[in-house]
Amino acid sequence: MGEGIEIGSSIGHYRIVSKIGAGGMGEVYKAHDSRLDREVAIKVLPSEMSSDEDRLRRFEQEAKATSALNHPNILTVYDIGEHGGSPFIVAELLEGDELRQRLEEGPIPLRKVTEYAQQIVSGLSAAHEKGIVHRDLKPENLFITKDDRVKILDFGLAKLREPSANIHGSEDATRRAMTDPGVVMGTVGYMSPEQVRGQMTDHRSDIFSFGLILYEMITGRRAFQEESLAETMSAIVKEEPPEITELNPNISPSLERIVRRCLEKKPDRRFQSTADLGFALESLSAPTISSGANMTTAVSAIGLETDRSPWLVRGLAGASLLLLIGCAVVTTMYIRRPVPDERPVSFVIPPSDAGTNTGTPVISPDGRTIAFTMTVDGKSHLYIRELGSLTEQRLNGTDGAGGAFWSPDSRTIAFFANDKLKKVDIGGGPVQVICNAPKGFTGAWSRDGVIVFGGSDSGIRRVGSGRRGFRTASA
Repeated sequence: MGEGIEIGSSIGHYRIVSKIGAGGMGEVYKAHDSRLDREVAIKVLPSEMSSDEDRLRRFEQEAKATSALNHPNILTVYDIGEHGGSPFIVAELLEGDELRQRLEEGPIPLRKVTEYAQQIVSGLSAAHEKGIVHRDLKPENLFITKDDRVKILDFGLAKLREPSANIHGSEDATRRAMTDPGVVMGTVGYMSPEQVRGQMTDHRSDIFSFGLILYEMITGRRAFQEESLAETMSAIVKEEPPEITELNPNISPSLERIVRRCLEKKPDRRFQSTADLGFALESLSAPTISSGANMTTAVSAIGLETDRSPWLVRGLAGASLLLLIGCAVVTTMYIRRPVPDERPVSFVIPPSDAGTNTGTPVISPDGRTIAFTMTVDGKSHLYIRELGSLTEQRLNGTDGAGGAFWSPDSRTIAFFANDKLKKVDIGGGPVQVICNAPKGFTGAWSRDGVIVFGGSDSGIRRVGSGRRGFRTASA
């Protein structure tokens, strides 16, 4: 089938209507399914390539991987078979454009960016739950239908090496190979650092690639695109992309933080699952409560609707009042600035069903996030919540946390647990021990990196935020 399939011919009960396109993994045709009276897409591996064992295994891998997934944001596979010595896949026929075409047409509105991002992550999450990692996520493999539904395509890049001779794909800067250590695999410009290094990859590599796509949807330009493949790959490993706010000043800090966390060089500093990533994206579109609402009434109503005890309702009402006072102080500070931040914030923080004893919230210096402890299954943990969101995020490794306080840049939280003073980056990463702190209960973090904290039996202590030793000051 070197010259393709003749239009009007049939493959089983599929009549070929027209040719849609061709790539390194085969030719795609529009066909009519006479048995179910519907239009479908047929992807055929050319006969001269079907003798290539690696190519054939990759083709079969795509069929098996995709057919195992049943999700509205993943291309649906109907059938597989063989015709004239050439294997084929029958899938749903999509009408619309590749994300690449949308990007070339101009900037995508931020509302649409968030909507598309949530759909992509939803599909990825379904694949990851089945143990399937895409490994070649890029705008060419994302299709946006006419009703604005995103479909993830091409799950054919498996742990198999791509033949190097005469392959025509959708992007001439593509280099694919095995996922074994020391061998590079993926599409240049959308690889993760571990792919560039030829290291073993997992689902977190997809999260990095997603971050690159999200960056491009927001800014209209690729995060890493140098003059040569080698320079691009070096930039992915060693450099940071241009600041998003310089390219799109309308982006919210929450969305910028999500992109930054997806693009962490080390996998253990990224989102550890697409489920967590999806949760963060959903919080961007969560409804907010008007700041003009009555504090006590709002919290009491929540308590009645969820059948909470009166003491908890009163406690939450008091916490909300403290939060209102704190927000008023922060607002006053912002008014004194030359350029005030006029974005609305939410003052009522409804209780979560996940736990109890929320404690008193601690507001970040930039006035955008609160930190609080909440008891779940008998253990207290540290949580954060942005003022524009109604969902909280648990910080891993904060078991037994108490006495939380913020760093001046609002990116790190210090807290006491297990007789230690610890800190954790709210963007992700492991908890770090600063120093011993027996019976520590409160502290403050200065702009020059000095932390002063109190212990109930040891007076006031002073310590550098990056050191493990401490000095005792006068009580």
